[in-house]
Amino acid sequence: MSTVRDGVLTRGARGLGALACLLLALLGTAWIIRDLTVAQHAADVGEFWLGETPRPREFTAWATSALDPLLVLGALVAAVTALRTAVTSAVATGALLSLAAATVLLRVPLVWMLGEGWLQGLDSGLMARARLTVLAQLALAVVLIMVSVAGRRPDGPSARGAHKLPATAATAYGVVRAVPPVAGPGVPGRPFKGPAVTAAVLLGAAGTALTGWEIHWWARLGGDLYGNGLFGDASVFRALLQLPVHWQALALALLALGAAAAALRRAAWARPAALMAAALLTAYGAGALAFAVRSGALGRFAALPGRAQLEVGTAAFVAAAGLTTLITAARPGVPAAAPDPDEVRAYGAAPDEARPPHAPPPPSRLPPGW
Repeated sequence: MSTVRDGVLTRGARGLGALACLLLALLGTAWIIRDLTVAQHAADVGEFWLGETPRPREFTAWATSALDPLLVLGALVAAVTALRTAVTSAVATGALLSLAAATVLLRVPLVWMLGEGWLQGLDSGLMARARLTVLAQLALAVVLIMVSVAGRRPDGPSARGAHKLPATAATAYGVVRAVPPVAGPGVPGRPFKGPAVTAAVLLGAAGTALTGWEIHWWARLGGDLYGNGLFGDASVFRALLQLPVHWQALALALLALGAAAAALRRAAWARPAALMAAALLTAYGAGALAFAVRSGALGRFAALPGRAQLEVGTAAFVAAAGLTTLITAARPGVPAAAPDPDEVRAYGAAPDEARPPHAPPPPSRLPPGW
């Protein structure tokens, strides 16, 4: 994506992007706190995220799923990344766009699900607040996309002036020669070749496995039943902000395949995209494994039919691939270009500035008219 590489997010864009991320995190946190308040025990919320069915203390429904705390954490990480001046523009832009893509894919079906009339037994006010939250999150995701696209200023040679000498302070003297900075091994922030290939292979394999299972379920269940698990109906409802099972699998597969393609190209925004996809895959696979443990399928794995063994094996692989990719993508990328330590520069602009090698000592006072 040349538009990501060739521009720098302005300070205002970084601030606005961080604010949108914090609002996304606040909305998600509010619903997690709401679930904690209606739970009979705080641990019930975690058990529900892992597939258990504890009942809330009040006559109501759960609101969150295992993906909600990850979206909150991802929003906080993206906010910090956007505000850090040491982070390259492409990495900051990638963090904002990755969060926006995950938010859109994991929230879009809830717009029509929470507006349908088949959830008759729930408090209409609660459903209205949930739908308003989803619409607000989608609006904030659009803000993140706009900030990433429109909040850039050019940063190429044409913008800086390809033949201009490095700027020096007005009070500096002793300029002997100008030496360009030492070029780094690639675009700053891009992953190194080894971690990039590892992330691409693991994410691509996990995304392909999830896609293959969805094709299998579509052929096995037929269009009508599969559509219920894709677009949602009362038979698949578990929580207000929880996705239909087939939509969730396809959304995670799409995120994984997109991040794999970025890692294969060693794009500078591949690391934040891989981190987001890997975290969601880890939670998805861990949840499926927890269900296999509770149902006893993992304990009698050898006695299971071949298809059931393949399901459990796929869940284990997705969780392992996500966790490994998390560790791999968390490694620092290519550093920014550093100045040559032997470069002869202007000196005298700061009282404690070291004199360059072979430069004459500074005069006791500046020449007239300096």
